[in-house]
Amino acid sequence: MFTFTPLLGAQSNSRASQSILELDGGVKILVDVGWDERFDTRQLAEIEKHASTLSFILLTHATTSHIGAFAHCCKHIPIFSQIPVYATPPVIAFGRTLLQDLYSSTPLAATFIPGSGSPDDDSSADDKSRSHILRQAPTFEEINKFFTLITPLKYSQPHQPTPSHFSAPIEGLTLTAYNSGHTLGGTIWHIQYGMESIVYAVDWNQARENVIAGAAWFGGVGGAEVIEQLRKPTALVCSSIGAAKAGLAAGRKARDDALLGHIKSSIVKGGTVLIPTDSSARVLELAWILEKAWADPMLKGAKVYLASRSGNATLRHARSLLEWMDDSIVREFEGEDENQTQTHRRNGSKQTNGTSKSSRPFEFQNVKIVERKSQFEKLLKVEGPRVILASDVSLDWGFSRSLLEHMVQRPENLLLFTEKVEVRPGTPSPGQIFWSWFEQRQDGVALEKTPDGEQLEQVHSGGRMLKLRHAEKASLSTQESQRYQEYMATQRQIQDSLAANERDQGAVDDNLDDESSTSSEEESEDEQQGRVLNVSSALGHGARNKLALTDEDLGINVLLRKKAVYDYDVRNKRGRNAVFPYTHTRRRGDEFGDFIKPEDFLREEEKEEQDAQPDSKTNGLLGQKRKWSEADNARETHQKRSRQGGPASAADSGDESDSDESVVEGHLETEGPQGPTKIVYSISEITVNARLAFVDFAGLHDQRSLQMLIPLIGPKKLILTSGNPSDTLALASDCKELLGMKVVGTEEETSTEIFTPHEGQTIDASVDTNAWVVKLSRELAKTLRWQNVKSMGVVTIQGQLKAEGEQKTDVEDDPQSKKQKIDTEASLQTTPQPGISVQPVLDVLPANLAASTRSVSQAIHVGDLRLAELRRIIAMDGHTAEFRGEGTLLVDGMIAVKKLGSGKIIVEGAPISVTSMSPSTADNFTRVKQKVYEGLAVVAAG
Repeated sequence: MFTFTPLLGAQSNSRASQSILELDGGVKILVDVGWDERFDTRQLAEIEKHASTLSFILLTHATTSHIGAFAHCCKHIPIFSQIPVYATPPVIAFGRTLLQDLYSSTPLAATFIPGSGSPDDDSSADDKSRSHILRQAPTFEEINKFFTLITPLKYSQPHQPTPSHFSAPIEGLTLTAYNSGHTLGGTIWHIQYGMESIVYAVDWNQARENVIAGAAWFGGVGGAEVIEQLRKPTALVCSSIGAAKAGLAAGRKARDDALLGHIKSSIVKGGTVLIPTDSSARVLELAWILEKAWADPMLKGAKVYLASRSGNATLRHARSLLEWMDDSIVREFEGEDENQTQTHRRNGSKQTNGTSKSSRPFEFQNVKIVERKSQFEKLLKVEGPRVILASDVSLDWGFSRSLLEHMVQRPENLLLFTEKVEVRPGTPSPGQIFWSWFEQRQDGVALEKTPDGEQLEQVHSGGRMLKLRHAEKASLSTQESQRYQEYMATQRQIQDSLAANERDQGAVDDNLDDESSTSSEEESEDEQQGRVLNVSSALGHGARNKLALTDEDLGINVLLRKKAVYDYDVRNKRGRNAVFPYTHTRRRGDEFGDFIKPEDFLREEEKEEQDAQPDSKTNGLLGQKRKWSEADNARETHQKRSRQGGPASAADSGDESDSDESVVEGHLETEGPQGPTKIVYSISEITVNARLAFVDFAGLHDQRSLQMLIPLIGPKKLILTSGNPSDTLALASDCKELLGMKVVGTEEETSTEIFTPHEGQTIDASVDTNAWVVKLSRELAKTLRWQNVKSMGVVTIQGQLKAEGEQKTDVEDDPQSKKQKIDTEASLQTTPQPGISVQPVLDVLPANLAASTRSVSQAIHVGDLRLAELRRIIAMDGHTAEFRGEGTLLVDGMIAVKKLGSGKIIVEGAPISVTSMSPSTADNFTRVKQKVYEGLAVVAAG
């Protein structure tokens, strides 16, 4: 069984992606925890509903649309942080820097407490009587903690995930990650469970880029066909975005030239180019191109900046993740290292000009990093042409939002989009407004010529007025502070209730037998979700100023937590609500006894010294690690640069040094009032005269790649998600012709091959197989000879089907035969009436039929032998084995073992003369074949 439920992103204009995959046995997998710039908690309601039944979570890309709500869910949804999460190391690293940038750039990401407003409320900007009280945003330490809980996986390495402690068992499930392109570490997930082979491929890119390698669909010699693991899955979940996009015919070079053409046209006029992008994923591709392009002397007069609050951390992670990038990056830096080594040898390892050009990857010399507000203010004072990469692409938060008021009023400036922005109903973001202007082209188009003679389109803004809504933090009033404290008290009481339920559940689990444990798994959906639904209902109590949980929330615990309550109705109750909440106190300890806390044995003077806070970095305790403040760190950096003869501050000369890492990682820059805060909105209007342009740098599949790849993959079921309605329906129509399938929901519905679900719609995409249950007779079970292949047992069976009670019985005097005869007679007396199903029994074949069948049967080899394992086994047997070429193992220099792409193994021997053949040499060929057979199970009839 396989059902798919898109929670967000299916036939929607929002790029946020969330999906639930449910497999046989109640295994639930959440893929992606996406969000958009609205930060609406209603988009996370379904995740909260399913949290207590999830087995594990998969993350595909380090973008806001795939991982933006991860930290919020870990902090505000109970038990969410207890669910195992899997992702690649780049997704973990860049996801951490993305959320650090997000929460330090916009207060709206913290979201509001229930009942205190929503960012989608249009009237809230002018409604002064309505407060918008913010929740506690995840701190830097909490974000680090949440991401350290993620289990990193490498590409192409099968992994058996560990389920959550409240999940159904998932024995036999295999998880494998493959490169999807689009972002560094982006993942195509392959899930194998029973007969289901599911490929989850959302937002992939087959084309290679400058930094990011293409998707790993193809493999083998020449890469002419899809790799075997991703070929012909029972279900393919594919994104449909870009299905109507034709793509660039000239490829990557034409795209890069168009980007630089737009930039040069604005620089010549002395203008500023603002390129809104994300802060961790696609920004690497753009920054790499600009760093290489600024080697041109014509562009040296302009400055290039990367404005992101986590810019240095992003580049630092990129320098340590070269193996995840395209091979050309590694070859380029290896070549630079060799050239510089030869130059150092010729120059005596001394720099002639007093400066050293770093050969470390992603240590940019031309692109300068802007992280702090003070650096940003100095950036605005820099005169002359500038190119600024700023987060975020929505222009709703980050440095890109701060730059709007300073650059869109001048006509020589250019706002360059690198991704298409979907326009949706509701309060539009500035990015959506600008994109609608770009598509309307109401005020005309300017044509700019490139050096190659091609024409680039830039749309005029025409002096339109743009309304910007500003969200700023403010301190709470007395009434609002009281309401906030009531909400926090409710949250603490919920956490205490959960902790008590955990202790109660631990005691109940020790006393429940297997039968009660089995029955608890068959609870209804409301009872099965248990604590989380209680928490969800309790979250709304803060809006009604209630400080206590209701009796329904407490359940059976009402007998302990309420006074004068002596009875509780346990009829029709299951699980913990059917057992008296007796708590057995357990003594916790390790193998040596009870845990000992050293702080419990401190002397009074030691406690006073420990509680005392050092006033400066010099009066701390002896041997205690100093804690530097930002001022101390900035002072030390200033003194260090002064001693080295460098500039005291990079911004003093109008430049931001790449080595300026004055923001200590571990401390987010906080602005505005501290403590509990609320949001105060204000409206401003600006005149827009800057030009608008677009170059597709999204790095996503287009119509051509979709039409080429999907037929080669050959899925039995195709599920289209992550796209707007027009793209989804267009791709479904194309696949209907390419694959000969029928689209579900049309008048011609004759099969269920292509699915185009809406948000929240559950579809059944189970494999089309039939299974029957048969019963083995005792005589047949005695003849079975099992063979082990890794963790599985393999056996061949030949028999004949009979109705129950008709199997062969031997008339013997031994007690076992007498017992079988009695059982047979009893079953014959209770033969079911016609029309009632009878369980068939598989019995042994008669002697004459078995002999004829055995003569035509052939042996079958079961298993997959790896050449690396075969090499180890042969080496232990005293042979020499080494790899020669792809898929070939040479043994003793004369026996070749080849493994074809289909999995077939061929053993070939080199021709040798009879005079040079010794008995040991002649026997090597047979011994090698024997080792090959030992790694497989030879299954033969009879």
